[in-house]
Amino acid sequence: MPSVKKRARTYDPVKIRAAVLAQLGNVRDGVHALNDDQLALPAGLGKWTVRELAAHLAMTVESVSRNLGRPEPAARELALLDWPFATAAWAGDIDADSRELAERNPDLDALYACTEQRITEHLATAPDGRLLVTRTGSMTLAEHLVTRIVELVVHTDDLNRAVPGLDIPYDRQALAACTRLLADTLAVKAPGASTEVRIPPYAVVQCVEGPRHTRGTPPNVVETDPLTWIRLATGRTDWKAALDDAKVSASGERADLGDLLPLMG
Repeated sequence: MPSVKKRARTYDPVKIRAAVLAQLGNVRDGVHALNDDQLALPAGLGKWTVRELAAHLAMTVESVSRNLGRPEPAARELALLDWPFATAAWAGDIDADSRELAERNPDLDALYACTEQRITEHLATAPDGRLLVTRTGSMTLAEHLVTRIVELVVHTDDLNRAVPGLDIPYDRQALAACTRLLADTLAVKAPGASTEVRIPPYAVVQCVEGPRHTRGTPPNVVETDPLTWIRLATGRTDWKAALDDAKVSASGERADLGDLLPLMG
């Protein structure tokens, strides 16, 4: 895991809580509209079906309620910008748990209704600084909710790409938070100030070792849209393909991010 020296940006906890609930509602509506044939489609993530992906999404949100039901740990172990680098070690367990949840819950509507009710009730009273034991390490509720937004947004995109015409919408605050966290993750992985990465309208970060830019137009600039950035950062598309499809513009000798991506899987 890279050593996190960059200070994590501040996220408004009220907006983050609202964004989690809004995007969960968007996903719930989208999953409700799926028929059995659509649920049986490949999700494009290993051997998962769309049904298993939908169950996984419910599981990631349910983790908030589940972890709030556990005793509070004595100390915080994980900073927010540590989290993207800590998830890969748990991929096998996450896969198995998601498959099991899908098998145990053939009625996805009921699963989502229960998940939504529980997290809504918990968020009405739980303080932002409450520590939670999570798979990747103990962290505050406020930080854990930001990670849930990343999961919700990334997998909303996965659902939309897996099911033609599904088009689940993105809550603006959720899309912004996901974009910003993954942009900051790049700055942690490749610290420096020679390259400016722009993801309008949500994020601009400087990264990559080299001569520091101080004024005027930076000599090394990368620019892309939020969904393309999210796909690059999570390995849904690769750097060369995004360049070839004109989804990314990159200028300057230090603007090639191909060796730095993906940031998380």
